[in-house]
Formats: sequence, C-alpha cells, structure tokens
Amino acid sequence: MNRPFLLGYQLLIGFSDTLTGALLIVAPEFTLGLMRLHAPTGSLPFLSFIGAFVLSVGLACLYGGLLMAQRGSPSRLEIVWLLTAFTRASVAIFVVTQILAQTLEAGWMTVAVSDGACVLIQAIGLRQGWLAHVAQ
Repeated sequence: MNRPFLLGYQLLIGFSDTLTGALLIVAPEFTLGLMRLHAPTGSLPFLSFIGAFVLSVGLACLYGGLLMAQRGSPSRLEIVWLLTAFTRASVAIFVVTQILAQTLEAGWMTVAVSDGACVLIQAIGLRQGWLAHVAQ
C-alpha cells in the first residue's frame, strides 16, 4: 500500500474521531443531532464520558499519522493500529448487539459500519505488512 494513501487514511480517521470525541464531551446532544441520532433522557453525561474514549482513539490515530509523517518506528505504528482496531472492533460488536436487542436505534449502524471498516482495513494492513516500509 502506498504511503500517501495510508497517511491520508490515518489523518482522516484521527481528525474525525478527535473532533467527534471533543464534540461529544462538550456538546453531546448537538453531536448526536449531527449524526441524526437521539439521546435518551438522562444519558448526556454518559455520552460525554464516551466522548473521552472516542477522543483518545482519535488522538492515538493522529499519533500514528505523526509517526508516519516523521517516518518513525513501524512497530510503534503497528501497535497503534492493533490497539485502535481492538477498540473499534469492541465498539462495532457492542453497537450491533444493542441494535439487535433494540436498545439502540438503527441509525447507530453507521458507527458500527465505520468502525468495522477501519478494523478490516487495519487487520488486512497488519496481516500484509503495509506499515513495514511506510514509516521508515
């Protein structure tokens, strides 16, 4: 996989999650509105708490982008991909099970799909060694 594409991917998901997480922390109801989702009564403090985790994944992805831009250690970048893939896989599985249990509305499927897509990309990339030459 070529370096500019992977750097673009890393920055896109990093900025996206960082912004989403920050918005969930400071304005959870507004953020869900942008996502066309509704917050159950009394859940806004918990959504802000979840925002902290989304923010941390975004910052980890931006750190991966920094490693890539500075041609840092490929093993560090692989760890970023592995750990963020674990987090995203957990989120995707949780969201799908909650949609199936009808405790989350179907609109949350966009979260599961986007996180699942990132997991797939990163799993394939790790398996095929995409990062071995990108960060060097």
